[in-house]
Amino acid sequence: MVAEGKCLARHDNMVIFVGGVAPGDVVDLRVTRKKKSFMEAVPVAFREYSELRVEPFCEHFGVCGGCKWQHISYDTQLHYKQKQVKDNLERIGKVALPEFDPILGSEKTRYYRNKLEYTFSNTSWLTNEQIQSGQEFDRDALGFHIPGRFDKILDIKHCYLQPDPSNAIRLEVRKYAKEHDLPFFDIVKQEGYMRNLIIRTANTGELMVIVQVYEDRPEEMAALMEHLATTFPEITSLQYVVNSKGNETYHDLEVVCYKGLPYIHEEMEGIKFRVGPKSFYQTNADQAYELYRLTRDLAALTGNELVYDLYTGAGTIANFVAKQAREVIGIEYVPSAIEDAKINSQINNITNTTFYAGDMKDILSDELIERHGRPDVVITDPPRAGMHQDVVEKLLQVHPNRIVYVSCNPATQARDLELLSEKYDVSRVQPVDMFPQTHHVENIVLLTAK
Repeated sequence: MVAEGKCLARHDNMVIFVGGVAPGDVVDLRVTRKKKSFMEAVPVAFREYSELRVEPFCEHFGVCGGCKWQHISYDTQLHYKQKQVKDNLERIGKVALPEFDPILGSEKTRYYRNKLEYTFSNTSWLTNEQIQSGQEFDRDALGFHIPGRFDKILDIKHCYLQPDPSNAIRLEVRKYAKEHDLPFFDIVKQEGYMRNLIIRTANTGELMVIVQVYEDRPEEMAALMEHLATTFPEITSLQYVVNSKGNETYHDLEVVCYKGLPYIHEEMEGIKFRVGPKSFYQTNADQAYELYRLTRDLAALTGNELVYDLYTGAGTIANFVAKQAREVIGIEYVPSAIEDAKINSQINNITNTTFYAGDMKDILSDELIERHGRPDVVITDPPRAGMHQDVVEKLLQVHPNRIVYVSCNPATQARDLELLSEKYDVSRVQPVDMFPQTHHVENIVLLTAK
């Protein structure tokens, strides 16, 4: 197993990357792409199956773009995720490393997500079996994008990612739209009505449903909303958005709350986090708690520290560690996320947090440090691209005692660790699995000042 969940094979000293296989499979390959230093291929026939294989549990496996590792056992998945972190840190980081802590697996390996987003389409993706059958099929779909295809949606019968009543709601919305002749959207022609469905569940039992449509049809929308409210009384936040743009993003559009509250709550250690229709929140809430708990433990807070939380998002980590710190300064690029962070402090009566919105390399300035003081601890959780070099240089200049670096991309984390190694030692490495059945892995690194 190598990057992006693919396997590696070699032929005549040429590296070949192969998807949809397991280490130990013996297969015939068809090359789909050839470069000077590598090739990409797909399996066309299996001669022997690997001992690492298990039977995939989802009927959509291999066609749907999610859960690509269902064909290998969860223990095997964890082994290769740990290996992925180790390989990246050793090969890219090239810094002295301690013995790695064993990866923390997710207790739930199915139904672990609290948010799913489904897309409507009037040209559903047909599998090879369906095409070869010669039968006619209903081409309306409500499901997920086929990998690499913006215009093709796989109609989903049952998804193992989100707990009940997620599947029931999706199927009911699909059924209602068909029965009431509400046209499924055509992304190419930009016409139709039913566009997108978002379902958010929470560990508090609260439930949000957002229906996105292409045109404003008040009567038809009201009828659909009433049907959902009656059929699923457990929905605590029922909302809709009219989006006539060329894409499904709605962060710049009004979301109308039809029934209930315009938000739901997640909870950690008695701290409530308000999640609105545009809010970011970790999609595996149970494992997010473990991630934040480990982050707080590695920060070793005693109550006297000034903490800077970089890339704070909706202030989840900032508010989570606030009780153990003297003061927490959170910085985030997205202004709406910072508003959520402030609200999360207010509703929990947390008074020792301050939040700033703006580009990290601009906000993390000499002026900010002069105003609040040099941080004792920095927690940083950047996007997949890692930290901007200006941010790394500022951390080297400010030189906090400890940096806890949370990453969803060990490759860019390794690059940043090499830059920080000028003044920091890597003291702890703790991989965490947030997304079972996928190749994605999070990693926490504790850096201590030399």
